[in-house]
Amino acid sequence: MAKQDTDRTTLDLFADERRPGRPKTNPLPRQAQLKLNKRNQLKRDRERGLSRIELKVDEQLLSQLNVLAAKRQLSRAELIYSLLLQQLKQQDLD
Repeated sequence: MAKQDTDRTTLDLFADERRPGRPKTNPLPRQAQLKLNKRNQLKRDRERGLSRIELKVDEQLLSQLNVLAAKRQLSRAELIYSLLLQQLKQQDLD
């Protein structure tokens, strides 16, 4: 039987892996951890009714967004969200 990196129930398969430094707290390799974490994050977002939007902007606009977000003490995502809501409300008034 081959060892599966994502198999978390048979931790004894990982018992002989000795490495110097801090002991492993997770038997999965880093890439598998990242993949699992991302999957869980997307699942939590879906449960909260959130959808992902991807947007490409130039460096100048990104810099302006970062500065404005820092001034308002918001994350960049929160700032963009509030700007979109504000623009949509303004469109409704027109």
